[in-house]
Amino acid sequence: MQINEIYIYSTQSIVRSAELDYPINTRIIVNLDGSLELGLIKNKVESDSVDKVEFVRLANNEDYITLCKNCRDAKLILPDIKREAEKLNLDMKIGFVAYNLDKTKLTVNYTADGRIDFRELVKTLGAKYKVRIEMKQIGYRDETKIIGALGVCGRETCCKSFLSDFDKVSIKMAKNQGIALNPSRINGMCGRLLCCLKYEDEYYAEQQKKMPKINSKITTPDGLGIVDSVDIFKEIVNIKFEKDDSTEVKTYILDELIKLNKDRRN
Repeated sequence: MQINEIYIYSTQSIVRSAELDYPINTRIIVNLDGSLELGLIKNKVESDSVDKVEFVRLANNEDYITLCKNCRDAKLILPDIKREAEKLNLDMKIGFVAYNLDKTKLTVNYTADGRIDFRELVKTLGAKYKVRIEMKQIGYRDETKIIGALGVCGRETCCKSFLSDFDKVSIKMAKNQGIALNPSRINGMCGRLLCCLKYEDEYYAEQQKKMPKINSKITTPDGLGIVDSVDIFKEIVNIKFEKDDSTEVKTYILDELIKLNKDRRN
């Protein structure tokens, strides 16, 4: 079925609701799990996944001003919340905090490698700020997506600018692309593998299937040689010939070698 993707300003996240008869980029007030939030209708997509979102009304300028004030207040108390967590020696990193629209709930977003007993922290924060405290563990990629950063390419990270979901990225993708397995080269600002390794992986994988393996023996128009290196973009193969004490490297077009070796096998 067709549903709406709604961007929630306070948590900078996407939720999905039943279709609303309003145009894209309309600001609305929604009830999200009992909490009033300001949202923006971003896209209409085909999906069976629907979150617990209840449309309340259209948003107005006063709602947006309230949101901006809430964001300012949340930033002001963030250092204090971090200090409270440090006092309790909690092994967690608090990324950001956010109030809901009517300021009855404060969501504390954090990253951690394991389970955290934050009951004492919730009790302390609830008494101090007189609101309901919700602790929300997010992934390291999610933290970067929400806060934003510049990638190693010098541009805003993909997760912040346009990615809505995270695809699985593996070390094999870096190997297929011939990238040095150095964390500074293959890891993003989140400390996890670069999302962009996924973009061209299908092309690299298909090209690798066509290319002969390095150091394998192959028949060429000039006789039997050893594969020295390949260029998957130009689709050429450098073949090494060893005779007596000398070594010579010649370059061949991939299709020529494929046809020659196929004819020889036939």
